[in-house]
Amino acid sequence: MNLLLRLIKVTLMALRRPPLGALDDSVVSFRVWPNDLDLNLHMNNGRYLTLMDLGRFDLTIRVGIIRQVLKQRWRPMVAAATIRYRRGLKPFQRYDLRTRILCWDHKWFFMEQRFEVAGELYALALVKGLFVGPRDKITPQEVAQAVGHDGVSPPMPEAVRAWLQWEPLA
Repeated sequence: MNLLLRLIKVTLMALRRPPLGALDDSVVSFRVWPNDLDLNLHMNNGRYLTLMDLGRFDLTIRVGIIRQVLKQRWRPMVAAATIRYRRGLKPFQRYDLRTRILCWDHKWFFMEQRFEVAGELYALALVKGLFVGPRDKITPQEVAQAVGHDGVSPPMPEAVRAWLQWEPLA
């Protein structure tokens, strides 16, 4: 139920907040609730991944991709994610989830998601994903152009290149 309420909140807030450019940061604020905790009384590792979905959803709405998702029946899909935990989020602590598109290649979008408290990094994730249409995969260039971007990716950061070399199914 908690996640459903958060999804509703993120959706309503995204619809009221200003639109974002394709390469802008989405920032969504949350609080650690008791049902987010593990036995060590900090936010459960799996909960970070679940909340990252909400950050990407906010970005999808505010960049305008949601119109194409609904119109063209595109489905966003995550293919891989890696996360590094630096500090544990404590009960009732407020934090920001910052989501941005780093770059893309011929098939994949690469995103960065950061969990921050007062600008201090608590967890950092890289996410690889794409959009799938009713018949086939949608190229990142097509998605970018659908939201008014010229379709040209920013340069791929070295961290993404290293991750792709490490990932066996790149």
